[in-house]
Order: sequence, then structure tokens, then C-alpha cells
Amino acid sequence: MKKQFIKVVLSCAVIAGGFSSCKNASSSKNTSRATGWKINAKEGGFQHNTDFKEQETAPGLVFVEGGTFTKGKVQDDVMHDWNNTPSQQHVQSFYMDETEVTNSMYLEYLDYLKSVYPPEDPRFTNIYNGALPDTLVWRNRLGFNETMTNNYLRHPAYAEYPVVGVNWIQAVQFAEWRTDRVNEIMLEREGYLSQEAKYKVVNGEIDGAFSTEAYLNRPESVYNGQIDSLQGKMKKDSVSNFATRSTGIILPEYRLPTETEWEYAAAAQVGSREYNNYRGRKKYPWEGDYTRNGQRVGRGDQLANFKQGKGDYGGIAGWSDDGADITAEVKSYKPNDLGLYDMAGNVAEWVADVYRPIVDDEVSDFNYYRGNVYMKNAIGEDGKVSVIRDSIAYDTLPNGKIIAVNLPGELKMVPVDENETYLRTNFSSSDNRGYRDGEPGSSRFYDKFRADDEDPKKMYNSPTFKVEQDSAGVVSREYDKSNYRTTLINDEVRVYKGGSWSDRAYWLDPAQRRFMPQYMSTDDIGFRCAMSRVGSKSQTKNKTVRGKKAK
Repeated sequence: MKKQFIKVVLSCAVIAGGFSSCKNASSSKNTSRATGWKINAKEGGFQHNTDFKEQETAPGLVFVEGGTFTKGKVQDDVMHDWNNTPSQQHVQSFYMDETEVTNSMYLEYLDYLKSVYPPEDPRFTNIYNGALPDTLVWRNRLGFNETMTNNYLRHPAYAEYPVVGVNWIQAVQFAEWRTDRVNEIMLEREGYLSQEAKYKVVNGEIDGAFSTEAYLNRPESVYNGQIDSLQGKMKKDSVSNFATRSTGIILPEYRLPTETEWEYAAAAQVGSREYNNYRGRKKYPWEGDYTRNGQRVGRGDQLANFKQGKGDYGGIAGWSDDGADITAEVKSYKPNDLGLYDMAGNVAEWVADVYRPIVDDEVSDFNYYRGNVYMKNAIGEDGKVSVIRDSIAYDTLPNGKIIAVNLPGELKMVPVDENETYLRTNFSSSDNRGYRDGEPGSSRFYDKFRADDEDPKKMYNSPTFKVEQDSAGVVSREYDKSNYRTTLINDEVRVYKGGSWSDRAYWLDPAQRRFMPQYMSTDDIGFRCAMSRVGSKSQTKNKTVRGKKAK
């Protein structure tokens, strides 16, 4: 009896000790391991989100766990470009749009611009007009395509079809707009903004929009300085309460994927992974060496929307090989092993990179990307970051299209200077697009070996076109008449990836790469957005770490 009593007492002690240890463990997250001070104390002091678990998957996106893969060609280089030789690369985890950006998604963007920046106001006319897709891309000298010219963008029959006629610059600006709208609703959901704030902007009740970077750096400037009246339930005792990066609520920006990210996601080698190896390499985003479905259901159907041969864009009437002749509605074909649709066919897609025929993996084999132009916030005379009010900057592209460089309420940006680059080894200038690209001028000591009056003899001496518009609106165009141009490549030429509805199967290979000036658009190039992952590499919680099961 006595032994039984002792066992009961010991059991209770163990249980009590367990509860005590759990209590200590749970309370320790709000106590600093550096100083012992309280974190998030009501009296003040250091405030931090200690309950943060992981990044939330933003609207429209799919998580892509990063890893190592071989970037580059997997079949014969019939074009003899020699621009995609294999290289080993590692990609950090990121998110990517499940589908290409559709007409419906882009029309929402246009509707917002039209409401907030009315084009009938001369100050804003070029904001809306500069975002409009070029619907004339459907025209062909010897083809009857006026139906698509007039209907493809706006008719509800094409609502869920990928948007086309969008140049690289417009795609980037769409991503910037999307970032602000998503973070705006995230702040509303968490009580930092009132529910009516975003609609007051759209309905014209407030003259000023929300900018994520302005909110983080100059929150009092947001909504044209009217944010105090638009704060939500987090505002207490008439004291402003703004979210910061440390709250974990603000999501990273939507952006175009890098070429390496896009190729990694399109290949989706995770479907052929065995432990820490891949079982061979894929020719297409799906398994096998053929474009047709080999499964019992749908056997013989094409697995993507592409041009199967001369004059064959979809098959014969009554039994269409791929179900489309131009673009197809998104999600018309099976996704790849990552859950991404149309990573081959339908439309080719813009990526972020500046095009060069070489990939310098000797310098970087981690998150490879060519196109970095480092900027910083401009500081005003008051010592604070500068916010753009009425001085909207516009740029006239070589094809004559006028686009807005910035919008009211955004921060003014300037290139980084010696304050950031002095005695650094990882970068030495603001513009790094031409770094180690094979051109003599990109050599570190190039200027020491040429006279001041010597012609630099650039390798990438592409044609230059000048378009100017005077105060009266008269446009003058100056064509490049030089007979000594050797290339079309320059710092304004961007990569696009993937085959389209008008391409042969050769271009469906995720490794293939082509380029086009960033100001041009076509009827077979669209885009999708990506977002960086912050925090852990994986979303899976039951993996073993160093031989132990992760908690």
C-alpha cells in the first residue's frame, strides 16, 4: 500500500513538473534571451511578433520549395543559339502564380487605374493609357483576326484566357499594383486599416492611394495624409498604430519570376525525385518524351496548347488535338507536379532577367539573376524619405508608348552611391545588368587600357531609336540608320520562356530561352507573378532534422 502511494505521489510530481516546464517554455518566448526584459510589454519596450509561424500563401500563388537542379538544355540545339548550356543552380523557396495572369485579372487592374486616376484628367491620362495592352498585336497582313483585336481583352468569353499584348514594363507595373492591393487588404483584415478605406479610394472620396513602401517608411503620408481617419481597430486611445515589417503582416512584393525560378518551377523535377537525386531529366513539364497523353483516359490528346505543324494550330474539326487554336482558358490542361498550369504552351511568359547569351554560373550559382539595379529611398530636406505627390514622371518608350514611371503616393527612388558601395566586395555600382557579360567594357580594368578619345567598340552595340514629344504633343521619331550594328542585345532586352499556342513543340522545353525588347508585346507572350519566400525553406513540419523528428 505504501509503495502504491509513493508511485502516485511521484506520478503527480512528474505531471506537475511537466505542466511547469510547459508554462516556462510558453512564457519564455515573450522574454528576451539577450537581456531578460519582457517582449511586447504593455508598459513599452521592444515589440515583436513572437507568435509568427510562417509566411501566408498570398492570393493566386502556389508554394514552390527550392532546391538544386541543372538549368539548361536537354535536347539538341537546333537553333544553334548556344545560349542555354547546362549549369548547376540552387533556388530558394518561392511562390508562383498557379496560372498565367488572365484578362479578368488585368481588367481589374485597369478598372482600378481608371477609377483612381481618371484618364479624362490631363494629369493622369497617360497612367491609364500606358497600362492598356496592345490589342493590335492580333493583326496580320494576310490573316483575318479582327475578332480577337476587338474582343479578346474585354469580352467575357475570354475572361479566363491569358492576357497578351502586355510588354515587360507593363507586367512589372501590374505586379507592383497587385502588391499594394494585397497588402492593403491584409492590413484591413488584421485591423490596421478600416474596411471602407480601399473603397473610399476607388469611389473618389479620398484623393490618394495606398503604397506598401510608403506605408512602411512614411505611414503618415499614405492616402494623401488622411490615414489617421482610416485606421482600424488597432488604433487605441487616439494613438497611431501602424504595422511594420516586424509584425509579419506585410507580404513581400509580387514580381516577375527570375529565369532560373521559372525554369525550375516549369520542370517540376520534384515529381521524379528519389531521396536526394532526380531520376533523369524531363524534356517537358510532364513525364515522358512525347506531347500526347499516354494514360487510358484521354489517350492521344495533346498535353499542352501549341502549334503541331504547319497550318495545324488545334487539330481537325470534331476532334481537336489540343482543344484550342489561339490561346486556351487557363486550367484547360493538367498541372505539372507542383500544381502549376500551362508552364508549357498557351502563351510564352516574360521573366525578370536581362538577356545575355551566357549564364555566368562561376560568379553565382545561388538564386542566379541578371538584372539587378540597386536603388534607395531619396531623402528630402526634412531628413525624411521623399514621397511623390504631383510630380508624376513619364517615360516615352522607343515605340512611342508613354508610361508612368511613378504614381502619386509612392516613394522617390535614386540609385545607390558610394555610401553603399565603398569598400564592398559583393557589389560596386547601382546598375549591374552588364556585369561580366562578355563585353570588353564590363571588364574591371577596361578603362585603363583605352584612350579617352577611343571608340569603345562595344560588343552589344544594338540599334538605338529616339522618340520625343514636345509640349504641343507632336511626336518625332528618329530611326537608327547605322550600318554597323552587330546585335539586338542591350540592357532593355528581356528573356521570355516557354512555348506558346503559335510555337512548335521544340519551344515547350523549359530550358529554351528567347528575348525581346522590354517595350514590345505580341499575341503569344503573357506573364505570371512570383513572390519570394521568407523564413523556412519548407512548409512540411514532419521532416527529420539531423536524425531527429522536427517539432
